[in-house]
Amino acid sequence: MPDEHGGFEGVRENVDGHPMWSLLAYARPYWPRLAVGVLASICTRVARLVPPIVVAAAIDRVVLDSGSPGLLADVGLLTATSITGQAARLALLERLVAIAALAYVIRSITRFGSRYLLQSTAQKVQRDLRNDTYDHLQHLSMGFFADHQTGGMMSILNSDINRLERFLNTEFRQLIRVVATVGGIGIVLWTYSPKLALIALAPVPVIGAASGLFLRWIEPRYQSIRETVARLNTRLENNLAGAAVIKSFDRYEFERGRVATQSQAYHDEKVDALRIRRAFFASLRLLTGVVFVLVLYVGGTDIITGVPGEDGVLTTGAFAAFFLYLRRLYSPMRRVGKSANKYQLAKSSAERVFGLLGREPTVTDPADPHRPATVDGDVAFEGVTFGYDDRPVLRDVSLDVPAGTTVGLVGPTGAGKSTLLELLPRFHDADAGTVRVDGTDVREYDLQTLRAEIAVVEQNPYLFSGTVAENVAYGDREVLTGERSGDEAARERVVAAARAAEAHEFVADLPAGYDTLVGERGVKLSGGQRQRLAIARALLNDPAIIVFDEATSDVDTETEERIQASLDRLVEDRTAFVIAHRLSTIKGADRIVVMDDGEIVESGTHDELLAGEGDYAALWAAQADAEHRRVVADD
Repeated sequence: MPDEHGGFEGVRENVDGHPMWSLLAYARPYWPRLAVGVLASICTRVARLVPPIVVAAAIDRVVLDSGSPGLLADVGLLTATSITGQAARLALLERLVAIAALAYVIRSITRFGSRYLLQSTAQKVQRDLRNDTYDHLQHLSMGFFADHQTGGMMSILNSDINRLERFLNTEFRQLIRVVATVGGIGIVLWTYSPKLALIALAPVPVIGAASGLFLRWIEPRYQSIRETVARLNTRLENNLAGAAVIKSFDRYEFERGRVATQSQAYHDEKVDALRIRRAFFASLRLLTGVVFVLVLYVGGTDIITGVPGEDGVLTTGAFAAFFLYLRRLYSPMRRVGKSANKYQLAKSSAERVFGLLGREPTVTDPADPHRPATVDGDVAFEGVTFGYDDRPVLRDVSLDVPAGTTVGLVGPTGAGKSTLLELLPRFHDADAGTVRVDGTDVREYDLQTLRAEIAVVEQNPYLFSGTVAENVAYGDREVLTGERSGDEAARERVVAAARAAEAHEFVADLPAGYDTLVGERGVKLSGGQRQRLAIARALLNDPAIIVFDEATSDVDTETEERIQASLDRLVEDRTAFVIAHRLSTIKGADRIVVMDDGEIVESGTHDELLAGEGDYAALWAAQADAEHRRVVADD
């Protein structure tokens, strides 16, 4: 069943396993870069631990001239003997400066390496994931596109995948930062004072547990927010695409109200989540503030009542370093809450992305596809029945069309004409019955082979943003992919197809001819011009079977006659299906099929159907009468 509002609420059902493990699987091919990046990041965190230790040693042994050796002496970087005399203290200071400078150099180099490697890996994952998602989306069946809105698809391809890239880019580094920083600082603090270290590290498990609860609490809210964003994007995309309709009917206020409703829903959900987030982060800050005060009181009391450097009592320099470390300790710990928040956002996006990737197309290639060297164009519909969501559209339709035959299809709107022909290139599969091409069930064909032999010209053809030549060339794979780039014969083929479709004359009058940009969806061209370019595109494909779905509905009578004369020559050796409401378009067809309510009610030549005095004869008489009245009115 389609999702409500054409959105992606149910797409999560297609996720196989945990979505974040699926995301990490995309990073697996780049594990050497990740390993070096992680190692460099750990080295950066270790190097950041050195300056406070240097400060502590400088205060205790250079400034105060105390006898406490300190951690640097314990690891052999400084002498443990007492320092006496001005020259010795200056020499010690110079050594401390050299150690600090080396730490900063190491930190700068490893920081660059870690950030470059981890961030560039995140970009590679983003690229791969977007390419795979787009490719998978393109291979989904037409039913999927009918049930889902373009705005929701764009939200997944852009917003959701970008969010996953940001998560890998920042939060993965934050995880390394937390582990390396908390572990390293915990070890250093323990060497200074186990008692104060326990006080300082007490919030760590509390923050971890609170973050876990926060994740479960905020998860449903972020899922709802992502769906609301998709619906808002869909509304905006629809309104922008339908700008001309909105203007012509003066529906500014109505559409503003609909957008405002969606915006308000998004606002309310974001504010609700924001209130929870800010309360959580404020609680973390309060907790770390309490610990800071406790360390200040307990450590200060020990220094006042005890002997610095003995029985775990901090020296003056160690006490200063302790607070420098506390500041660095709680900064990443408070960031855990933000990372939990970012993780939940990323998880919600990952569910949508990998849910989409888990969606299987309903129309696929068979296990052993049929790939004929040539297709003659014999078409047969045998007892075909089809419907959308239990709504019947076609009922037991049977029709034999020999190769090279031109068949006209007429009937009222909703009779099933277009749907019947959509089964031919397998845009959908019949619910019952069989569609055959050259005697073979279309479900046995290789999809690419089948569709390469069937060209479709729609009533409202889609043109890509680009030049006239590029849109026509879309019908020839070699020209489109550049295999004939620079070959004058390629342009000649484009021009020849345009001439056949009666498009060359208007194209030549465009500012840049065939290099004129047509605008988004061909907006710079008239409906008739777009149709003629679509016909040229289809003809360039040189198909065995060609479908014209009201392909001349937007052209004037004179142009239609010229196109019709060309098409009569071009479909001479092809099987052609022509759907038309203007019966003059199909008057010369080898066979005319009249459909109504999903069934074939009449079939025959133009003369036979007129003689039969059925539905076709009534339609012809009505259109002839209307044309006569129009001519009289013009005179």
